[in-house]
Amino acid sequence: MKRIALVTGANKGLGFETARQLGTEGLTVLMASRNKDRGIEAVQKLKAEGLDVEFVQLEVTKEAEVDALVQHIKSTFGKLDVLVNNAGIMHGGEPMGVNTAEIVKADVLRETFDVNFFSLVSLTQKMLPLLKKSGSGKIINVSSILGSNTVQSDETSPWSGIKPFAYNASKSALNSFTVHLAAALKDTGIKVNSAHPGWVKTDLGGKNAPLEANEGAKTSVSLSSADFTGKFVHDGEEIAW
Repeated sequence: MKRIALVTGANKGLGFETARQLGTEGLTVLMASRNKDRGIEAVQKLKAEGLDVEFVQLEVTKEAEVDALVQHIKSTFGKLDVLVNNAGIMHGGEPMGVNTAEIVKADVLRETFDVNFFSLVSLTQKMLPLLKKSGSGKIINVSSILGSNTVQSDETSPWSGIKPFAYNASKSALNSFTVHLAAALKDTGIKVNSAHPGWVKTDLGGKNAPLEANEGAKTSVSLSSADFTGKFVHDGEEIAW
C-alpha cells in the first residue's frame, strides 16, 4: 500500500513544494489548506503533473476540522505514514527587524502560539493513532533556526540579530515538543524531527530570501524517510537546539 502523507498549509510556498516533492516520490499526499478555493487550485496544479494528491479542509486552530480530518484519514486509508506540520504564521503585529521582547503584546503572543504550537501539538496527538498504524511513521515539525536558543545567544551568528520574540519563542517551544515527543515514541518506530528549511522566498521569508521554495522543501522531504529521531536539521546538517 502506498505511503500516505499529510502536509498542513499546503496550498502555497513551502507546503506546496513539500507536497509536490512527496508526490513525486510516489506518496499519496493530503494537501491541507484553510482556504478551500486556494487549496483546490493547488491540488489541481499537482494533479496536472500526474501526482496523487487530495485536498483536505483544515484550519489548524479549529478542533472540529481536525477531528473531521482524523476520521477521514481513518476511514479512507486506515493509517498515516508522514505528518508534515508546516502551517505557521509570523504575526503582522510583530516587526521582523525588531527585538520585540520588551514590547510584544499578549494577544500577538497568544495568536502566534495558538497556530505555531498549541494547535500543532493537538493535531499531532490526534494523528498519533494513525501514525502508529504505519509501522514507520514520520513526524516533521517545520521549525526555524530563529528558534534555536544556542544561535540566538551567540552574538557572532548572523541569525542572532533577528529577534521577533513571539515567533522565535513559538519555534523554540516547537523544538522542545520535538525532543519530548521523540523520547516518548522511541519504542514505537515513529521518528520525530524538526526541520529548518532555510531563508526561503515565501510570504513569510520575503522576496530577498536566497532560497526558492523548492529548495527549502528539501529538508522536510528528506526527513520523511529519516532513520533517526529527535534531531533539528537543515539540508542534512544538524542544528544546535
